[in-house]
Amino acid sequence: MASNGGVLATLDSSKTQWYHYKAVIISGMGFFTDAYDLFCISLITKLLGRIYYHVPGSSKPGVLPPATAAAINGVALCGTLLGQLFFGLLGDRLGRKKVYGITLFLMALSSIASGLSFGSSPKAVMTTLCFFRFWLGFGIGGDYPLSATIMAEYANKKTRGSFIAAVFAMQGFGILAGGLVGMGVSVIFRSLYHAPPYSVDPMGSTPPEADYVWRIILMLGALPAVLSYYWRMKLPETARYTALVANNAEKARKDMEKVMQVEITIQETKTNKTKFGLFSKEFLRRHGLHLIGTASTWFFVDVAYYSQNLFQKEIFSAVGWLPPAKTMSALDELFKISFAQFLIAFCGTVPGYWVTVLLIDRIGRFIIQIMGFFFMTVFMLALAIPYHHWTINKAGFLIMYGLTFFFANFGPNSTTFIVPAEIFPARLRSTCHGISAAAGKAGAIVGAFGFLYAAQNQDKSKTDAGYPAGIGIRNSLFILSGINVLGLLCTFLVPEAKGRSLEEMSRDDEEEEQQQQDHQKSSMVESV
Repeated sequence: MASNGGVLATLDSSKTQWYHYKAVIISGMGFFTDAYDLFCISLITKLLGRIYYHVPGSSKPGVLPPATAAAINGVALCGTLLGQLFFGLLGDRLGRKKVYGITLFLMALSSIASGLSFGSSPKAVMTTLCFFRFWLGFGIGGDYPLSATIMAEYANKKTRGSFIAAVFAMQGFGILAGGLVGMGVSVIFRSLYHAPPYSVDPMGSTPPEADYVWRIILMLGALPAVLSYYWRMKLPETARYTALVANNAEKARKDMEKVMQVEITIQETKTNKTKFGLFSKEFLRRHGLHLIGTASTWFFVDVAYYSQNLFQKEIFSAVGWLPPAKTMSALDELFKISFAQFLIAFCGTVPGYWVTVLLIDRIGRFIIQIMGFFFMTVFMLALAIPYHHWTINKAGFLIMYGLTFFFANFGPNSTTFIVPAEIFPARLRSTCHGISAAAGKAGAIVGAFGFLYAAQNQDKSKTDAGYPAGIGIRNSLFILSGINVLGLLCTFLVPEAKGRSLEEMSRDDEEEEQQQQDHQKSSMVESV
């Protein structure tokens, strides 16, 4: 049987070619869709409150009830968590390519269905919306382990980190697109259906046509998924899966020769077959601490990252960066929230992603992750300690808040996605990445649900309708700072993968050497 050594060595030493960039674009469009779909919900929750939960005679616009807001914000994250575990396991059992198209199809279908949410009452509409967003999250969840694993297995060891980071960096453009779409749709509808501020005309401030606005925003999330579906299905199975998991090095060689347009020479030898499973003592000995490290760091960074990202509008309102809701119409409020999200993404989120792309293979994953957690802690404390100062100095607040996002993305938000795709054995790579990512989404759920209540004003009279008094934004930032410190400490459980092959990091080579030694010993015994 053909050896996989020649194929994998060629992949590791290959020059950067068009197929690398093609794989980044195809895989990255999934993450563009992921980010758009997960974060655009933060743009429309206040609009949903105005449309479906208006209270006649109230001095404030309607808001979603606490349980409903928590469900809408969190249900997609719950679906994502389960999808990461399910499709991560499936990617190792059936192959990356066979499962890859399913996730994109599910995302596109669920995005469209979310915009078509129906019902005769507000509760029914919210229930159907939550149902479809759960399945949207389920599809999104599958994209995490599959995209990371596919890009890691396609890339050479010199630039692998940059290419995986570039796939993940498409999230930044997805968030930008969400802000742009929110602004664009609100501007179009404002020009067609003029509405006065809520304080002037409570009923007229939300025109009936606003019900189309949130549906259009959600449904547009299907567009990039549909456009990239064909090209995703044309990607061949990764050579590492074919050679190391399917044990067909000859097919891996032929696939890579077509993709790379080079001739690959391989020798005849015994194919490497690894034996230990995920719950074995051998896996625990080799990679147990690594899995704890990747899962815990992802959990801690997502608590902080999602709590801030999903609830930017509450933070902006609390410091006075957004005007009081009653001074705006529903479409004015949507425009301002969309603009705020776009500005933060443009100034902090997107640059952080791409600085990681540029530097990760130069300074390494470990340093970037440590530095990111450290500066996230510093800037959150800098926001929390003189918090009342920032309610006056709004431009300074925007800069400091943007810097926390910059160092999240030029830091653990990127590296926690990259490292699990590099350090585990090929036949468990997608599963372990899915477990790590699911731990991250558990952190996101904690951030999304917990922060929704915790960030409420300590004065009950100043909280949103239906919410109990919380600990306030300032104290929430203190807690998030402590969570960042825990993430920094857990980073020491994760090995550095810069410049090392996947087989070296996963210690697959060690198994092959051991098998060869055992084979030599058995041959010597037979000769005697």
